[in-house]
Amino acid sequence: MDRLTRTLLALTAAGALALTGCDGGRKASARQGDTQGAGFEKGALIGVALPQKTSENWVLAEKLFGDGLRQGGYRFDVQFANGGVPEQQNQVQAMVIKGARVIIVGAVDGSQLGAQIKEAKAAGATVIAYDRLLLNTRAVDFYLAYDNFKVGELQGMALLEGLKKRKGRGPWNVELVAGSPDDSNSRVFFDGAMSVLKARIDDGTLVVKSGQTSFSQASTQGWKGENAQKRMDTLLAGTYSKTELAGILAPNDTLARAVLTSAKAAGKELPVVTGQDSELESVKSILRGEQYSTINKDTADLVRQAIAMVGDLQQGKAPEVNNTRDYDNGVKIVPAYLLAPRIVTMDNAVESYANDPVLKKVVRP
Repeated sequence: MDRLTRTLLALTAAGALALTGCDGGRKASARQGDTQGAGFEKGALIGVALPQKTSENWVLAEKLFGDGLRQGGYRFDVQFANGGVPEQQNQVQAMVIKGARVIIVGAVDGSQLGAQIKEAKAAGATVIAYDRLLLNTRAVDFYLAYDNFKVGELQGMALLEGLKKRKGRGPWNVELVAGSPDDSNSRVFFDGAMSVLKARIDDGTLVVKSGQTSFSQASTQGWKGENAQKRMDTLLAGTYSKTELAGILAPNDTLARAVLTSAKAAGKELPVVTGQDSELESVKSILRGEQYSTINKDTADLVRQAIAMVGDLQQGKAPEVNNTRDYDNGVKIVPAYLLAPRIVTMDNAVESYANDPVLKKVVRP
């Protein structure tokens, strides 16, 4: 069983019981949202617009959505926008024309789909923002994601923990890497991490020798590993040519592996590096003692919850949400359903992946 199919057995038919979510320790049982109609026929078309294939979790989501919606008896149209924003705009518009009753959008750029989402609402579709919030539009009904601010907090905590374990006493030289500026989640990850790290930067425990401490300075266009590696190559050849770089805040596994590759090429002692997504190669790297941590955000759980939301809508019920106050997209508070992320290091990898058909074999002693 390969990575793409590693959790298909866990998927249930659409309309399965909702998962237990999180809201920073707060739980809401009310079902809320902008859409609560009379439902629609079971075999209706469901549109799923996904961004570029920048990480394993997006490729896996395509497979899981197709299989899950098929099992639920729906017609479906799952598309990747590998050509970027214009392609995704056209794909969403085509889904509207085809009569999709629900459109699930993992945006390339959440600020660039307002016109298409407005058309979808006008045509009677329900719009669910998947993993990435759709910005500056009233036409989005729900937001479904892992708690991404918590992801950043966990990454910041992991960086400090790893530095203490691997590098002894501080102060430590560190650098910050952020995600793509056109992904609304990137800033949330970064802000979550900085909520933990800023105090340690201010008191001198952490030293960012490049001075690149803002999101704009740390961002990585397109989430591309080559962009992160090029930036790190420059820093290692200049700022860190004669001193150690002890740690790197990396927002996902792709960028984590890129900066580790840069450190290896420079002949440097490997820094403590964080990550996210539990990608297979990064889990192996963690077990080898290279990458320090990742964040487990099971894509199957997220897709399963999306299909459960579709099932509720098909029956004329508003899907369950557990956060109705924190996700302001610029013009409205979007009702959200958040799942809980989990930090993974070498110490808890066996436990963390005990139910993962592929990764449990990788981490088993």
